[in-house]
Amino acid sequence: MRSYDLTPFYRSTVGFDRLFNLLDQATSDGSPGYPPYNIERTGENAYRITVAVSGFSRDELSIVAKENTLTIKGEKVASETGKSEVLYRGIAARAFERAFQLADFVQVKDASLENGLLHVDLVREIPEAKKPRQIPINGGAQAAQVIEGSAEKAAA
Repeated sequence: MRSYDLTPFYRSTVGFDRLFNLLDQATSDGSPGYPPYNIERTGENAYRITVAVSGFSRDELSIVAKENTLTIKGEKVASETGKSEVLYRGIAARAFERAFQLADFVQVKDASLENGLLHVDLVREIPEAKKPRQIPINGGAQAAQVIEGSAEKAAA
């Protein structure tokens, strides 16, 4: 069994901390790796999940985003043509379901199917109320002012 060290990803990504924890758990269980996928960081707050879904059409795929979970399902429609007999089946046409845990404030923006690859674009949009804000520091000019006569009273 292969062992993957995901430590470098923890340091370089923001928003997928829980996802990498789940990936660690998934690889230790020996769970199936079908279909294969990539997770890319395309910008400061933009991500892309690419899933290899060759042989599936748009109608056979579904993408559902609910709360902090993104679920990608593929179900091949059985086509009994009867014209040919398959002697060897090397192209996987089985149903699958992949679930991804998304970080807070990560939203699905777009999905596209190109050349057998399903691309799901994500963006992390933090609300203004949750963003850090700069707080101005008042100058100490008023505290340093000396009122006339107060220095003489203090000396006496």
